[in-house]
Amino acid sequence: MSFIKSPSLIKPSCGNFFEDFSIGQILKHGVPRTITESDATLYLALTGSRYALYCAETIAHSCGFEKTPLDNFLVFHIAFGKTVNDVSLNAVANLGYADVQFHQPCFAGETLTVSSEVIGLKENSSGKTGVVYVHSSATNQKDQCVLEWKRWVMVKKNDLNAKIAKEFVPSLVEQVDTKNQNLPEQIHFEKWQDFHSDFQIKYTDIKLGDTLFHRDGMTINDSDHSLATRLYQNNARVHFDQNMMDDTPNGKRLIYGGHIISICRALSYNGLGNAMWLSAINGGAHCNPSFSGDTIYCQSKIIGKSDIEGRNDLGLVRIQMLGIKNNTPDKIDSLYQEVNGRKKYHSDVVLDLDYSALMV
Repeated sequence: MSFIKSPSLIKPSCGNFFEDFSIGQILKHGVPRTITESDATLYLALTGSRYALYCAETIAHSCGFEKTPLDNFLVFHIAFGKTVNDVSLNAVANLGYADVQFHQPCFAGETLTVSSEVIGLKENSSGKTGVVYVHSSATNQKDQCVLEWKRWVMVKKNDLNAKIAKEFVPSLVEQVDTKNQNLPEQIHFEKWQDFHSDFQIKYTDIKLGDTLFHRDGMTINDSDHSLATRLYQNNARVHFDQNMMDDTPNGKRLIYGGHIISICRALSYNGLGNAMWLSAINGGAHCNPSFSGDTIYCQSKIIGKSDIEGRNDLGLVRIQMLGIKNNTPDKIDSLYQEVNGRKKYHSDVVLDLDYSALMV
């Protein structure tokens, strides 16, 4: 008996196409995930992150935590991965993020469940794709919201003649209001010792407009990016199916953009090792694709700085983090290029992320 030719062959779901979405639609994503200490350790191994709060339980204790908290970027990637099967399995590109809020710390042993609401739809002029806007949230086992975010993604149409009932483009904030940026009630750095972070510059040392090139580069190999994407249970075919990608213009599997974010964050330790707690992602774009063999460099610019009332042990910084492939910032004249009369990111810029962090 041939399974391939069998008339009763059952095909699994191939994900949602653009015409399958509707405004107000609620998507409850599988599979709930209990995050473990092993996940956190593997994340450190795959990214090389050295932020002390997530490396040493003794330091976490001295900063007010009962145990080591999970890196908020890891929590975000795992929660994001849950949405892929329903939102972006048939995506052409993940276009951007906005209004990413972290409501409370997450610790090993907590279980996250993720859902999304469709908040916008806009068909593209080609008639072959459309942009889907979703508002996603992750709750823990106590039904407390741990984080929420908005993103928009370009998704293929399956039926090119299909029409959606309603189009709507939501308005998205450029920055998460500082009032909505959670300051964990237990966090403090009064016992912080400068050697914990290699004597890095501190909140009081930086000025608005300061730019930091983080020196090191990281070359991405197939095994690392594949393993990282599996850690997040992101099952998008473009990251894994080389046979499918053989027929694309680049002929290579795409690096998951979240892995680029975490590489850049790890690289930015050189200079921003005291920017300890991710409090918000204000916005971000994956500007160009990355592939195995690319070397990623990172540059950061301080675009905001706010004192926190009643606190002299930390402050809030807003950072523009750029990821650049196979090139260094000093060799790029401008962040943008003009291509066929249109302003586009320089072809070597792969990430432009605007985030906020609590800094010692």
